Amino acid sequence: MAATDSSHRAIEAIWRIESARVIAGLTRMVGDVGLAEELAQDAFVIALEQWPDEGVPPNPGGWLMSTAKHRAIDLVRRRATYERKLQQLGHEIPAHHEPDLDAALDDHIGDDLLQLIFMACHPVLSAEARAALTLRLLCGLGTDEIARAFLTAEPTIGQRIFRAKRALATKGVRFEMPAPVDLPARLSSVLEIIYLVFNEGYSATAGDDWTRPALCEEALRLGRVLAGLLPAEPEAHGLVALMELQASRLPARTAPSGEPVLLLDQDRARWDRLLIRRGLAALERAETLAGTIGPYTLQAAIAACHARATAPEDTDWERIAALYTVLAHVTPSPVVDLNRGIAVGMAYGAAKGLEILDTLTLDGYAQLPAARGDLLAKLGRAAEARAEFGRAAAMTRNERERAIFERRAAELSPAPPAGPGRRPPDER
Repeated sequence: MAATDSSHRAIEAIWRIESARVIAGLTRMVGDVGLAEELAQDAFVIALEQWPDEGVPPNPGGWLMSTAKHRAIDLVRRRATYERKLQQLGHEIPAHHEPDLDAALDDHIGDDLLQLIFMACHPVLSAEARAALTLRLLCGLGTDEIARAFLTAEPTIGQRIFRAKRALATKGVRFEMPAPVDLPARLSSVLEIIYLVFNEGYSATAGDDWTRPALCEEALRLGRVLAGLLPAEPEAHGLVALMELQASRLPARTAPSGEPVLLLDQDRARWDRLLIRRGLAALERAETLAGTIGPYTLQAAIAACHARATAPEDTDWERIAALYTVLAHVTPSPVVDLNRGIAVGMAYGAAKGLEILDTLTLDGYAQLPAARGDLLAKLGRAAEARAEFGRAAAMTRNERERAIFERRAAELSPAPPAGPGRRPPDER
């Protein structure tokens, strides 16, 4: 039993690695991403049945592709036979020639995978549908895993994925690269959804977990694939740089007890130096390729300032503030201005940062009152800071984050007067 469980875990790991390529090749063959996924899953089920007894083949990805291809051939032949019988009955249905499926699968697999990424992130789908379909098709995650990742009911995710696949079919979205004139807009959508997945892993929006590293890993894998397939696109490398540099901090973002550790309190010796080197190399590539620096490359440059600082006090906050000013011009948003205000506060004093934050409105966004609370505390305005942290705690849906805000508020509470038999805190 233990051996079977071990085999199944190994097969599931292989599936996560190979499924996107298999589905991509099959989608090009059959023209329907939903059908392609079903054929690929059929091959996966056969692997679960055969591999524990026969052993994992030397080329498991090729085995899955070949098995799925044979099932696709059977399907095409059954359809062709059905159409011929209809014609014999007098129906005027044009004959369909059986496609050369072997030739279809021999094309460069990278092109297939890239086209699948663009298909899953097509603008006809909502952002939520793109995220769910991306995790399903490109990350090999099950509906239950996606539901847990986004703290959504499994039936809701299942319906979201079903409707997304149906929308692609009914809208006639083709399995192909966008036309050159449409590529910039479509590429932006792909980059956006990959970073959305990464952010949900890096800082969970709700639930009991502070981070979900598996989501970061999946987003990083997608980003690396995209940068490899679009080597001349600077923002693809900029996104990879940003994710590599941010992911390097994951080991230090959580204490051994599971408690969150904020950036300035992290043990930087725990940062992943390999990811930092890779991130800095990707940033250099993006900056070399770029004519006009894009938002992901700018954010990566900000992350690089943190990565290069061996201690919090070595951080070049003036450069970070300047980069956020540029980013605010490139992609204006209240969240960018929030981060600019924090950086200005670190570089030029809390009062300067607070001036920026006081102009912002971000309904329901806990980070704004939290940032205001931090700057107010630095200015010695403890009561106001305590109230801001209380507001932040009431807004957040993440339990770990709520604990941070509540602790900050408690630290700013007035000390109780020393009564009989009690000693002041500094004497304990």
